[in-house]
Amino acid sequence: MARNGGVRQPVSVKRPGKATGTTNANVVNDASRVKTEQRIAVKRNARSIGQKLSQKAPLVAKSPKTKAAKLVVATIVLERLKAEYPDAHCELDYRNPFELLCATILSAQCTDVRVNMTTPALFLRYANASALAAAVPEDVEEIVRSTGFFRSKAKSLVGMARALVEQYGGNVPTGIPELVALPGVGRKTANVILGNAFDLNDGIVVDTHVQRLSRRLGLTREPDPIGIEKELMPLFPREDWALLSHLLIWHGRRVCFARKPACATCVLRDVCPSADTLR
Repeated sequence: MARNGGVRQPVSVKRPGKATGTTNANVVNDASRVKTEQRIAVKRNARSIGQKLSQKAPLVAKSPKTKAAKLVVATIVLERLKAEYPDAHCELDYRNPFELLCATILSAQCTDVRVNMTTPALFLRYANASALAAAVPEDVEEIVRSTGFFRSKAKSLVGMARALVEQYGGNVPTGIPELVALPGVGRKTANVILGNAFDLNDGIVVDTHVQRLSRRLGLTREPDPIGIEKELMPLFPREDWALLSHLLIWHGRRVCFARKPACATCVLRDVCPSADTLR
């Protein structure tokens, strides 16, 4: 109640006869102006978001499910990595098939850099299979100690050399069955020898880098190297099998690291289902 006994009017109700200073037209104009400013603000915000999105990579492709989809990805991967690494090659130092076989055996659980630091002394002392076959394993152990697992590697080297001398006249055979029967030689090592020493594309070398990248690219879900190799072989031209391994290994060592891959600088970012998800 008001002091004079009348009913108090709501604040929003204007008393008659008193100028309010604002007309209905002005109210409408003010509301319209507010809405216009809001629309402008929304557009500005949208442009800002769009600019941020444009600075990122294209939308990442979904993981290929069918063989046809995998073939498309495989073709892009091969083409782009060839352009990115035109000089890709085996990074083990060797002068002949025998030296490459020794170096590859030593590369198990060891870097190529370390192997290349070790093999000059090994090859200086044991220049061929006959010399290594006659070696005392303990002497070989001392030379290859820095590569890790040196006892088993020395045993494999001497055993491999003796098998070459006894069965192949000291020469390295050129078949997968013959190679994998040698001490210390598995299918991966056999593929390395055939593809690099003899230019024979009988399979694809599947090391840790090839395993990691082929899975990240969605080209395979196989858990073991043999299964991965079988899935990759139909996706790439046979004449590129040896080169493919080098390309994937080089990319894995330089960009697609096991931890914190450099997706921002990766040439495969827009076709990789794993891009920007492994931080």
